[in-house]
Amino acid sequence: MTNTEVERVREVVQRYIDATYKADIPALKSCFHKDARMTGYLGDMLLVGTPDPFFEDMGSAPSMESKGDPYKAEIRALSVTGRIADAVVYETGFRGDGVLEDHFHLICDNGVWIIISKNFTTI
Repeated sequence: MTNTEVERVREVVQRYIDATYKADIPALKSCFHKDARMTGYLGDMLLVGTPDPFFEDMGSAPSMESKGDPYKAEIRALSVTGRIADAVVYETGFRGDGVLEDHFHLICDNGVWIIISKNFTTI
């Protein structure tokens, strides 16, 4: 693991955070592999599938930025091993008062770091 690779992974995760806050759907989509999976819990409801419903949901309402939501996201862990990586992000103020923890898995595909899966839960 090199500091350069860690920073490249951090940049992808930060781009995801910024795009989520701004509801920038093209930027958000650019963070994910075309075959990415997204799995997790919204309350008691289990969601399993692609990120497409998330993209649609984020694009269907005003951005958290425009509404002045108190959104904060902290990268709490990040590791890189060869061409795979994982990151843990803790989000507060999601759409006002939501709290989530996200676990991302990334791969380096042709020299580009990209999210291959996201597991999440509301807290």
